[in-house]
Amino acid sequence: MEKRLRIHPTIRQFARELRQPQTPAETTLWNLLRNRNLKYKFRRQHPIDFFIIDFYCAEAKLLIEIDGASHLEKEQQEYDQARTEYLEAIGYKVIRFTNDDVRYNIHAVVTGIMEEVESRINNKNSPSS
Repeated sequence: MEKRLRIHPTIRQFARELRQPQTPAETTLWNLLRNRNLKYKFRRQHPIDFFIIDFYCAEAKLLIEIDGASHLEKEQQEYDQARTEYLEAIGYKVIRFTNDDVRYNIHAVVTGIMEEVESRINNKNSPSS
């Protein structure tokens, strides 16, 4: 059985506060992911350790981040890289899209998400894993 980590109450409350208001890109993607519209359950603004993830699919241990313009700054890129490395070291897969990806090419974003979810679930369920 997988060990569940207790989320600090402050982090949990902050995650709840981040759910409203969402950015336009988050709203667009959430409308497609919610209610198992794409077969799998996704959560939004989900806390993992001391990070809050934009979208999370527990079944695939997939974390989806939607990055705005601030993520182009060097310091933010370094932080994002360290955060990704940490999360992947503890068993998650992180994929990132920009606000523009969601705004102008939502079909490719959804396709990329679904390919990653199904790949991770199929690999998890294969006899060699």
